[in-house]
Amino acid sequence: MSFFDRFRRGPGVRMSKPARDARHTGSTRVRAADETDIAHLADFIATRRGVEGFVEPRTAVSDVTLLLVAHDGEWTRRRVPSVQWAHRFCNDQMTPSYDAAVVGIPQRMRDYNTRKRQQGTSGS
Repeated sequence: MSFFDRFRRGPGVRMSKPARDARHTGSTRVRAADETDIAHLADFIATRRGVEGFVEPRTAVSDVTLLLVAHDGEWTRRRVPSVQWAHRFCNDQMTPSYDAAVVGIPQRMRDYNTRKRQQGTSGS
């Protein structure tokens, strides 16, 4: 079907929209958090000092994520099951957690990214 064939059908004919499931947003599928993500987050906290958690809300292109930032700005971000789960996870790990939509992202993370970019490498 060419582009102009859509207009030749007449005003009474409508094209149907494709069905979407709950995990499909836009042209990508959102992958759910899994045990590998959770293990990575726990390992990051265990192997770095001064880690803080920043819970990022669900968006049109990603699920709820937990951003962990160490004292020097090193960071990692992984999907998590829910906002409540992320705060509970941080509490269990004795790590402070904040809502990123309220407090923002720490400057030390941006500084870390700038240092890495100048060195020619990227973050996690």
